[in-house]
Amino acid sequence: MQRLSYLAGYSEKIVDQVRRLLAEGRLGDHLRQKYPAGHEIRTDRALYDYAVAIKNEFLRTAPPLSKVRYDGRINVINDALGLHTFVSRVQGGKLKAKHEIRIAALFKETPPEFLRMIVVHELAHLKEKSHDKAFYQLCNHIEPAYHQLEFDLRLYLTYLEAVGPLYIA
Repeated sequence: MQRLSYLAGYSEKIVDQVRRLLAEGRLGDHLRQKYPAGHEIRTDRALYDYAVAIKNEFLRTAPPLSKVRYDGRINVINDALGLHTFVSRVQGGKLKAKHEIRIAALFKETPPEFLRMIVVHELAHLKEKSHDKAFYQLCNHIEPAYHQLEFDLRLYLTYLEAVGPLYIA
């Protein structure tokens, strides 16, 4: 029986349904039907502008972002989908903080909904550091379909791991 690591926290009923879709070759069709196209945010500059626009709409009082970029070194299979880093430095007599977001390069070739979900997730870390109730409430405030998109992204990653790329850049 195939282990579906991205669905580890879900009920056996859901995992069995996904296994069946994979075995029948229908998971890719399901994802393509629900998310028919990729997005055009390919450069680090476009990603920065995209993230800042979301931040400015929902998190105006959060600290500014110094950098947002795609990172090919983030290993989706073993590590994370994105990273929020916070660096404090003393400059003169003041403490300066820099917030950087790195998004796995994999997201260059996903539907726009998945990119938004991961950007929202990393932006939420500007206000809430840990993955607790307040964090997920903030994610849902910014993106009301956050939990569904997270599940669908897990389906996409499962498909990617089992079959290969779903979208061609």
